[in-house]
Amino acid sequence: MKNILFAASEGVPFIKTGGLADVVGSLPKDIDREYYDVRVILPKYSCMKQEMKDKLEYISSFYMDFDWKSMYVGLLKAEVDGVVYYFIDNEDMFNTYKPYTDDALFEIRRFSFFSKAVLSALPTIGFRPDLIHCHDWQTGLIPVYLKERFQENEFYRGIKTVMTIHNLRFQGKWNVQDVESITGLSGYYFTPDKLEAYKDANLLKGGIVYADAVTTVSPTYAEEIRTPFYGEGLEGILNARQNDLRGIINGIDYTDFSPDNDKYIVKPYTVENFRRNKVKNKTELQKELGLKEDPKCFMIGIVSRLTDQKGFDLIAYVMEEMLNTDAIQVVVLGTGEERYENMFRYFDEKYSDKLAANIYYSEELSHKIYAASDAFLMPSLFEPCGLSQLMSLRYGTLPIVRETGGLKDTVEPYNEYEGTGTGFTFRNYNAHEMMATVRYAEKIFYDKKREWNRMAERAMKADFSWKVSAGKYQEMYDWLIG
Repeated sequence: MKNILFAASEGVPFIKTGGLADVVGSLPKDIDREYYDVRVILPKYSCMKQEMKDKLEYISSFYMDFDWKSMYVGLLKAEVDGVVYYFIDNEDMFNTYKPYTDDALFEIRRFSFFSKAVLSALPTIGFRPDLIHCHDWQTGLIPVYLKERFQENEFYRGIKTVMTIHNLRFQGKWNVQDVESITGLSGYYFTPDKLEAYKDANLLKGGIVYADAVTTVSPTYAEEIRTPFYGEGLEGILNARQNDLRGIINGIDYTDFSPDNDKYIVKPYTVENFRRNKVKNKTELQKELGLKEDPKCFMIGIVSRLTDQKGFDLIAYVMEEMLNTDAIQVVVLGTGEERYENMFRYFDEKYSDKLAANIYYSEELSHKIYAASDAFLMPSLFEPCGLSQLMSLRYGTLPIVRETGGLKDTVEPYNEYEGTGTGFTFRNYNAHEMMATVRYAEKIFYDKKREWNRMAERAMKADFSWKVSAGKYQEMYDWLIG
């Protein structure tokens, strides 16, 4: 039995702000339990829902030297779906009204504390991992601390680490002097070949340098981040570690996202009967959101953070033209930058029968949009993996995406001559190219409905469950642990 410990700042079902939590909550369940004992360690946030707090049981506590003082570390545990979760408790660090704050220095401090506490807690919880799988910059110091001080102890000797980058844009940066003082790491570690980058301390870089292997969440993104455009200033170190860098595509949990037994949608459907039943979800959503009730109208869904990264500057550029001239409906769900929120509110008012803007987040409505829409628009500037296109494929809702990162790896472009593909793609980050692709999809929908349905069938049959990805993680664990 090989012991694996996932260390992360969030994880379903306890705390979630984004896709990282889905990965941390879903992947351990699909790794083969006959050969691997996979457990998870998270911060104990005070903002967790009470029903999840009620699952936690106290294990022990100790005091740890950190930031020039002795600090309390509480340890709790819970078990959900056969996976054991551990929690690091400290009121000063994790008593916040949301998981992350806007105070960058505090974030550096609390997650440096978390990284050191994870390693310090291992003998107390009685679980010695063969490998610690670290996720994003919040756990970037675990490989550093392990090499810097913990491996001198026999208990820790030989523990391997993996650093997974979910989004390279977020790195955990602050000035060297403060980070050196907070972490207790010596000046030796704050040089350009280690934690220092462009005169700042960089926690993610520390993880990349000191981990035994580095992964990211799609093969294409693993290639892209070694270039200046996508590398966010770290392309040099990523090229230096290219032999230890791999991309493994994320999966989705097919128990949560499956149109045949989705509790949120009005008419469940399968790959055998979607031609008849999928449209009933569309007419129901049109009625619910006040759109013109027309089962034959081409409906585009958008479920997203409303930011530049997700391509909303392209959408803003052509939205008026699209709504004014095209026979389409658009359903939007999400929050983000104020200018995009207000743009969709404006178009909702102006074209109330064609666009529905839902400027909030709702799990229920997101499922309804995946099930009801004909196409799903995701023209991202960059996309490490993306989960929304995987969900839309599962529901037979054809993605319209830009060829970047995980979007390129998961959506096969439609080829009308060979009768292949599971969606529509465009290459350049250009509003008119996106618009042309939307119009091409629209044309196929209206003029070649049989072809469209065949494509939807292929999309629904594509396998992006965690089982496939879990197998690739297992290969890596075996390679590292031996």
